[in-house]
Amino acid sequence: MRILSSELKYHTGKQVQVSGWLHKKRQLGKITFLILRDRHGLIQIVDETNESEKLRGLHNGTVLTVTGNVIGLEKAPSGAEIHHPVITVDVSVEHVSPIEVDKAIDHTPENLETLFENRVIGLRNVIERGIFKVQANVKQSVRDYLRSQDFTEFNSPKLLAGSTEGGAEVFKLDYFGKEATLAQSAQFYKQIMVGVFERVYEINPTYRAELSYTTRHMTEFMHIDVEMGFIEGLQDVLAIAGGILHVACTNAWKDHEEELLALGAVKPVLKQQLPIVSLKELHRLYTESTGQDTTKEKDPTPAEERWICEYSAKEWKSEAVFVSEFPAKDMKFYHYRNELNPDVADRADLLFRGVEIATLSRREHRYDKLVEQLKAVGGDPEHLGFKYYLMAFKYGLPAHGGFGMGLERLTQKIIGLHSVKEATLFPRDVNRLQP
Repeated sequence: MRILSSELKYHTGKQVQVSGWLHKKRQLGKITFLILRDRHGLIQIVDETNESEKLRGLHNGTVLTVTGNVIGLEKAPSGAEIHHPVITVDVSVEHVSPIEVDKAIDHTPENLETLFENRVIGLRNVIERGIFKVQANVKQSVRDYLRSQDFTEFNSPKLLAGSTEGGAEVFKLDYFGKEATLAQSAQFYKQIMVGVFERVYEINPTYRAELSYTTRHMTEFMHIDVEMGFIEGLQDVLAIAGGILHVACTNAWKDHEEELLALGAVKPVLKQQLPIVSLKELHRLYTESTGQDTTKEKDPTPAEERWICEYSAKEWKSEAVFVSEFPAKDMKFYHYRNELNPDVADRADLLFRGVEIATLSRREHRYDKLVEQLKAVGGDPEHLGFKYYLMAFKYGLPAHGGFGMGLERLTQKIIGLHSVKEATLFPRDVNRLQP
């Protein structure tokens, strides 16, 4: 019966059978060393006879089954190695791999296109696949945390009759003779579901037809969408977002420290209660520190996002910080205007290691006020795109708020990758639709 690399050291002195891909082959005098890769890691096989001659002319990726004796060896990849192997070639590979999966892959910006073009094979690199083991852990940690806070998972449709929030950044397609769009967000649906479950979330694809050529944008990405009802204020929403960041970072390092260290990651420094700075105060601090006047900006600039995270890490011992109190004149129609200061909206951005990873806001839950704000931005309450959304409010929704957080961007920042595309299995951007 087959055993995995993680189990090998527990079978010292026994004969076992392992299966996987040929990861590396090295000749040292009369001894051949083979490295086999399975889903848990690597297995070293020592051939002192001519058994590995069966692999002559074959290359990395060849699928093998190996039977042999387990010898304990602490410095071996799995804490043990296999001697006296009997090798069976299950699937032979006669072509040289375009990516060296047994070596660290080059992630410099000029090599990313080559990396993505050969993604199908490059992902077999043990260090590279570590990115997505960490990401899977982050995703599961978010699910577990939200369930512990009594949130219910749901799935909203991604084919819509019109864009959720308007604008030109939508993908349009023919839907049996009608025009449809791919969902830009789950915004309306998660608010509707507050009327059903009170606390809801989904982790699903989101589509944005953005002509962006940056390290932080893609046309398709996974979004963690969260919405919660019966809130007392925006601080309730901030607490949940901060909790997600804490648990995602903590569990990633607890469960995948080996992979993170191999990727060159540095453990994040976070305060239990993340610091909060107003947008106005951020502009003031940045302008005073750099001499660059940003006081007229309606959002933090990318340079300010990097600066405030560095400032927060130094002064407040936290690499994550909330920026709050955004101008009400620029708010979405469904945002809630602050009651004490009507010039600002109850909205915040969560910045982590120099980039925004989530936008949070309290929503306007009062039907008449919501309709008024929709009309003020030129929206038609009778339009089919708003009809069912407004129905939820017409028949009663409590005070609520929520946020969207990019899974790939969160993973990128936990690991310390240069581009969000590096934290995406098969990235989609303006120029890439394959593989």
